[in-house]
Amino acid sequence: MSIVTVQLGQCGNQIGYEVFNAICNDFHSTHGLCSKKENESYQEACKERFFSEEKTGVPVARAVLVDMEPKVISQTLSIAARSGHWKYDHQSHFCQKQGSGNNWANGYSVHGPRYREVIMNLVQKEAEKCDRLSGFFTVMSMAGGTGSGMGAFVTQCLRDAFPTSFILNQVIWPYGTGEVIVQNYNSVLTLSHLYQSADALLVHENDAIHKICAQLMNIKKISFRDVNQVIAHQLGSVFQPTYSSEGASQYSRSPLGDLMESLVPHPEFKMLGLRNIPQMSENSLAYSTFTWPGLIKHLRQMLIANAKMEEGIDWQVRPPLPGHPVPPKASPSKALHFNTSIANLVVLRGKDVQSVDLGGFRDPALYTSWLNPQEAFKIWKTPRAFNKYEKSASLVSNSQFLLKLMDNIVGKAWNMFASKAYVHQYTKFGIEEEDFLDCFTTLEQVISSYASL
Repeated sequence: MSIVTVQLGQCGNQIGYEVFNAICNDFHSTHGLCSKKENESYQEACKERFFSEEKTGVPVARAVLVDMEPKVISQTLSIAARSGHWKYDHQSHFCQKQGSGNNWANGYSVHGPRYREVIMNLVQKEAEKCDRLSGFFTVMSMAGGTGSGMGAFVTQCLRDAFPTSFILNQVIWPYGTGEVIVQNYNSVLTLSHLYQSADALLVHENDAIHKICAQLMNIKKISFRDVNQVIAHQLGSVFQPTYSSEGASQYSRSPLGDLMESLVPHPEFKMLGLRNIPQMSENSLAYSTFTWPGLIKHLRQMLIANAKMEEGIDWQVRPPLPGHPVPPKASPSKALHFNTSIANLVVLRGKDVQSVDLGGFRDPALYTSWLNPQEAFKIWKTPRAFNKYEKSASLVSNSQFLLKLMDNIVGKAWNMFASKAYVHQYTKFGIEEEDFLDCFTTLEQVISSYASL
């Protein structure tokens, strides 16, 4: 089944390009560990998911590109076409001459309704090219104007137009130091609206990815492209084809459906986080070897201690012992030590995947009490390596990983709102104070639900 990607705003379009590029580079490579038949099967499954094919034989990304300014889309179309390996359909993009000026309300209440018909026509045409549609993967920033405001509006339109299709929003959490003065407002508005219309939100934190670039990839001057390539690698490590059940002879056909079934057992809990190991520069990789027990031990502790990368993990954090429940967390703003999970998915790629022991992830102490750990943990695997790593493991987790960050951003936005700071910039585009209050209420409920796990 195929996935249609909707790239929204500057951030969404730049990350979307890197995702397709990483996927294309992966399926063009062949792996000696796999038979010719295995490689061909993998490549076919990948193409069906993410690309359609022209008569020229060049794969065409199943994507719609949206931005209110032309520059980024123009660059993205051009770079993809020049690669010679894949391209975008030049009819599947929409842009205007004027951006949303980092104003969420401008994107959501003005640009969204004004251009709804033309954007949804592009999406409909892309969906009709799919023999079988799995759903939509939207890529967007949480704190800007076009990406976040228009992204929230378009996601709502997708839900209305395709009520039975899966929608996964990939959102970029802004830097804690602040990118724009109203980023906390934009983030609260985006999250609360997406929570109403998407099946799940897959969140990447800019600060965490920046650290990976600096400490693991050894990049001295970190650019947005460096950050985006790390995000794209992590996404590719999950969405490229795998076997989703033991003894399966075919690659999973419904990637978004399988993901939702594995990780979102209740509509109150939609926040997904992604960790991937190993991650390092090519220079370091040449001198490194990895064992599955070592990778799995690190990945499990990253989950437990809520670490975003393998460097600097707190090894003192332990799951609660049977009969010794975790003390109630009075407030999400208190330091969270043990990260309780609702559901986890581990994706293994590379040599000897059949022999990997994942018993540690089935420990009932990792999970909330209302789910059976056997149902809360799933494994996807393939003997085909991903990117340049002979062995790699990814973890997609529905857990308390965002609790502290969410509480922090909602608190900051509320303090601004209480003093009416910048509210007029939203009301002039039709977002009233009652709308803000509804959004705060939605997120306070989400925070409360995750805190009570």
